[in-house]
Amino acid sequence: MSTPRKKPVKNPKGGLTAAGRRKFAKTEGAHLKPGVKKPVGQMTADEMRRKGSWAVRFYGREGPLPALKNAKGQPTRFALTAAAWGEPVPKTEAAARKIAEKGHRLLERYRKLKAAS
Repeated sequence: MSTPRKKPVKNPKGGLTAAGRRKFAKTEGAHLKPGVKKPVGQMTADEMRRKGSWAVRFYGREGPLPALKNAKGQPTRFALTAAAWGEPVPKTEAAARKIAEKGHRLLERYRKLKAAS
């Protein structure tokens, strides 16, 4: 009888798989959700807040960013996270900062929606 294969935790295209999110829920008590990939016009206020928060937290931090490419020139897990959120994988720091700017705009739009309601 063969042993059942474990499902991969990390998605090779970026982010975590559903099995990875379940593992974190079990081991850390975290309630992780998949990244928001919808166009801005179709996002709910909560989705705008989540995606904006992620973008600013990852790519808007002060100082230099972690490496976006490894020694072989391939994107790092840090860069691939953008793909899990429906953004292009940044190849330069300027591209990563552009994602952070989009995050600031999403958060501002979220605040305006909340203020209006």
